[in-house]
Amino acid sequence: MRILKPVASLVAVLALSACGAPDTQEEPLATSSAALTSGVSRGCTFYVSSQQKPGTFPPQYEVRVNRVASSTCAWGGGSVVIGTTYNSPSLSLAANDLGVAASFTYKGTPSGSAAVVVYVDHVAPDTLSIVRTTGLGAMNPGYAGYVYGGELSILSDGTTLEVRGTKSGTIPGETGGGSNYTATYPDFFTSTTPPTVVAS
Repeated sequence: MRILKPVASLVAVLALSACGAPDTQEEPLATSSAALTSGVSRGCTFYVSSQQKPGTFPPQYEVRVNRVASSTCAWGGGSVVIGTTYNSPSLSLAANDLGVAASFTYKGTPSGSAAVVVYVDHVAPDTLSIVRTTGLGAMNPGYAGYVYGGELSILSDGTTLEVRGTKSGTIPGETGGGSNYTATYPDFFTSTTPPTVVAS
């Protein structure tokens, strides 16, 4: 199980990344258009869920990516824990044949004033290993920043991942201004290229 620790710096969250690239697909990439918390990759249905961990106080929530057993899924059912958080997280998932992307809001301590960030994971469809983790955090002068939502979608090119939500504070490197954000990750499943973030 992977348990995320509180980040010492929200800038470090943006740099958090684990490198690795799956095999390149030669066939066209069909992007799932299912509900925001589920998607299909290589014939398998995936969904992201959270559940309060028993016996924890203050409450902690475990976030899992689940693979559903079916006649079209070569690898059967399974799941992987992608994080543990002190908030009841917002969840999103998007998938195509390159991989599965899942996001959740993360709070590292039970304090009401603790920062909230969005983590986005690339999960390998076959092994359920976490190929890449990246995060979006905001900064405010004198108090914590908050990033909410993390709604995922894969753009029509099949390789660009878009993350949308709301925020309080400034995400380092963002352009524009306002409480909404759009983070665009080019080649999300095959690179560790950082996102372009636009506030509006």
